[in-house]
Amino acid sequence: MVMDVTINQIMSDQTVQVVGTVLFAVAVIHTFLVKKFEYLAHKYPKGSPTSEFFHFLGEVEAVFGIWAGVLIVFLAVFFGSAAAPVTYLESQNFVEPAFVFVIMAMAGTRPVIKFAEQIIVGISKIIPLSGKMSFYMSALIIGPILGSFITEPAAMTVTALILQKNFYSKPDMSLKFKYATLGLLFVNISIGGTLTHFAAPPVLMVASTWDWGMVHMLGHFGYKAVIAILIATTLITAMFKKELQGDFSLRAESEDKMHPAWWITATHLAFLALVVYMAHHMVVFLGLFLFFLGFTTVTQEYQDEIKLKESLLVGFFLGGLVTLGSLQKWWLQPLLASLDTLPLYLGSTALTGITDNAALTYLGSLVEGISDEQKYYLVAGAVTGGGLTVIANAPNPAGFGILKGNFGKEGISPLGLLKAALLPTIIALICFRFFVHLP
Repeated sequence: MVMDVTINQIMSDQTVQVVGTVLFAVAVIHTFLVKKFEYLAHKYPKGSPTSEFFHFLGEVEAVFGIWAGVLIVFLAVFFGSAAAPVTYLESQNFVEPAFVFVIMAMAGTRPVIKFAEQIIVGISKIIPLSGKMSFYMSALIIGPILGSFITEPAAMTVTALILQKNFYSKPDMSLKFKYATLGLLFVNISIGGTLTHFAAPPVLMVASTWDWGMVHMLGHFGYKAVIAILIATTLITAMFKKELQGDFSLRAESEDKMHPAWWITATHLAFLALVVYMAHHMVVFLGLFLFFLGFTTVTQEYQDEIKLKESLLVGFFLGGLVTLGSLQKWWLQPLLASLDTLPLYLGSTALTGITDNAALTYLGSLVEGISDEQKYYLVAGAVTGGGLTVIANAPNPAGFGILKGNFGKEGISPLGLLKAALLPTIIALICFRFFVHLP
């Protein structure tokens, strides 16, 4: 029996690398088959073990966790010891999944949503269009840009909840509109966090290593992202102008909940700011989250139910992605190092669709001798492709989980999302490629 296994032994073993890559590929394929599993679930009696089993396989948030579990079992059997999977898991960094869980739960509260709505409504009044159209544009421009300050997971949660409440839940909005909006939302969120160096996961992974600060991000990425968001949102709005015509008013609140007082909203925002500030210190922000839960319990009459289940599922998804993703270094790193700037830009955009963009940039940061131009195109491609699939960007599962119930029994089609994200992705590709860097 092998009792002591080092992390170097695990990571350098070729069999482990191949199995890890195969399981990762199977997980990616699985994400494109979730609709099939949901279909199979409906063929069996509701509540039966078989039906529940296929429902579980049809939960996209559970996919990577399932196959990460298979990897853990494999490591224990392959090395003949339970110490191997423990050693492997303890070597991984699960701060980001925990952070996304906390920030999603906190951002999805009534006071934060109402505050964001007030900002979006205020700005929508400046846009010289019909009320419904101007609110739509404001939500999909301001929400993602806010992600540069409250973090992308929080911006995704807030914007998706606002869209769900005011557009997706209405029966007169077509399925085509819902997919186009989803693709636009995912791309805008992915690039909208690039105005700062701490909000977008793929930027966060390299900012300290490459010494990128806020001035660098604004001059190289931020203003280009804003231009791309404005162009893409305007085009999608024009495409669906018939569905977005007419006056608009926020959906009525339930009468059993009181409007949050200013000090409650201020307290929620303070908790959010503290969690963002302590984003690298899991023990601290988890402690803050426990205090936050206590505060929401005391002020329950001003709160909706905290979305713990949805947040936990997203955290589980990302945890599985981290567990499987670290074993892809053996093929990703040499591939990135071998590409010139334009192939690197397009390759990074495409690779982001099948792997988390934060993992992609992190692996790129490990490549020695990479030029400043290669660094730029690696990150630009990673954020540009962040809306192509649900696994491309860490906040995507949060938006997916919130909005999937509005796409019928079969849920969101991965292929439908890919098609919907192509137009805003191409616009972002052009903006990041051809606009010059500001001094």
